[in-house]
Amino acid sequence: MQTEQKPVIYQLLPRLYTNRVSEPVFDGSIEQNGSGKLNYITPPVIKAIKELGTTHIWLTGVIEHAHCTDYSKYGIKPDNHHVVKGKAGSPYAIKDYYDIDPDLAEDVPNRMCEFEAVVKRIHDQGMKVVIDFVPNHVARCYHSDVAPGNARDLGADDDCTYGFKPSNNFIYITNQQFAPSIDLGSGVDKYVEFPAKASGNDCFTAFPGVNDWYETVKLNYGVDPWDHSQHFHPIPDTWHKMLHILHYWADKGVDAFRCDMAHMVPLDFWHWAIADVKAKHPQVQFIAEIYDVNLYRPFIHFGGFDYLYDKVNLYDTLRGIVGGHVSAAQITSCWQRIDGIGSHMLNFLENHDEQRIASPEFAGNPQKAIPAMVVSAMIGTGAVMIYGGQEFGERAAGATGFSGDDGRTTIFDYCNIPTIQRWLGAAGRPALTRLSVPQRQLRQQYQAILDVCCKEPAVTCGQFYDLMYVNFHTSGFNPHSHYAFLRCHENDLIIVVANFSDAESDVCVNIPEHAFEFLGLKPGNKQATDLLSGTSVDITVSPDVLLSLVVPAYGAVVYKMQL
Repeated sequence: MQTEQKPVIYQLLPRLYTNRVSEPVFDGSIEQNGSGKLNYITPPVIKAIKELGTTHIWLTGVIEHAHCTDYSKYGIKPDNHHVVKGKAGSPYAIKDYYDIDPDLAEDVPNRMCEFEAVVKRIHDQGMKVVIDFVPNHVARCYHSDVAPGNARDLGADDDCTYGFKPSNNFIYITNQQFAPSIDLGSGVDKYVEFPAKASGNDCFTAFPGVNDWYETVKLNYGVDPWDHSQHFHPIPDTWHKMLHILHYWADKGVDAFRCDMAHMVPLDFWHWAIADVKAKHPQVQFIAEIYDVNLYRPFIHFGGFDYLYDKVNLYDTLRGIVGGHVSAAQITSCWQRIDGIGSHMLNFLENHDEQRIASPEFAGNPQKAIPAMVVSAMIGTGAVMIYGGQEFGERAAGATGFSGDDGRTTIFDYCNIPTIQRWLGAAGRPALTRLSVPQRQLRQQYQAILDVCCKEPAVTCGQFYDLMYVNFHTSGFNPHSHYAFLRCHENDLIIVVANFSDAESDVCVNIPEHAFEFLGLKPGNKQATDLLSGTSVDITVSPDVLLSLVVPAYGAVVYKMQL
């Protein structure tokens, strides 16, 4: 039976991912530290990513953003470095929505052709392409030099004598000069902005602080920031401009948009824009970066999003469990909170915003998160994502420049990802032999987990049954470090038991009579195979008869059997 494919997304920043400079210097320029190129995402690289069990590649930071590198000889207006974070700049301070970042091109004048070619290479491998759509804010020096047709620049027709005007693209702090708590330079190099524009993190003053998004300008979607009144009729100019941008990239074969800070943009815009894009490109999907569980249902049912980040619900809970200060029993409340919309969740343990699992700031040991990865990947029918280097236990050790030493792989600096660079080698051809034995073993674990997501109908589209309520007082089951659930589809039953403790556990699991009735299970002796290790065992599945399963430390078992 053909089942709907579960999206398994592999996130990579080309600037870092395919960078071939092995010894970057702190806060170095592109000349010193280099930059990865789209052309280096070759068929062997894509094939290796696909073999991990992934279905989508999220090319992060491909749209042109503000940076300190001068490309003026190619007709690209330089950015003022005083309002750029780091030498490479934030991929989320978009400078030109219609262009590819020149850092990623081997031949800068042909940068769009290089992007179109990597999209084709990914499609040729049967995978899909995700890119960022950054609708809430732009770089302070926004200017498109390649906008198609008669597309007008954002802000080009604004009346900046108004703080808020529905037809304006920006929001202004009238009669005040932009004066953040950072150095804006002096002389001809000084950055001057008058009147000041509101900053991207809803900072509606001329005086953003060093921790504000001072490098970005908030876009105006027709909501007055001072009295919160909405002005959506007629459709605001910003809506039309952003819809045009979505169609532009969808026409180039982009399969999905990861929408940055989607909850900072009016829900009415998403309702209008997503429907319009899907009318022409019904296969295009929309993923919302969102941090408010109370907004989940409106963003799905009215906004039209296909998937939402489940960061403040499942991610935060799993991170707390891995860290040893949250009970595994709390996972139950995570799925209950999103009951009925679980198929729209995107689960993850790493992305460019979060700290690396192997960093001291998170777990310090990538193995500790394997049970969390199993739960994240298999608890629902929604999407799952990993971040390039996660599969090798990337630690993001040391400061590289602007971002400091904070357990994250920098997005602001010209740098590399050490584990990925070793894997790719100087010639950019993947080889696991260059990695340590623990790194190879970790990747095998991820491959086994993601393989289940891709191939097992019980996980891709099956029913879910939480076993925690009946095992809370079961002898041999610790609800604070063990989590157990069932996935079932037609004749397939999968029992998942995750062990978050540092010791191998003989876990006793009770499957209640209600589970047999709810899932249509038939009791009896079954041969079961652990899909992660390949181990086969004979077990008796019967109501209220304890199963005894050996679960490795910081590990999980995923036993599949036929009903």
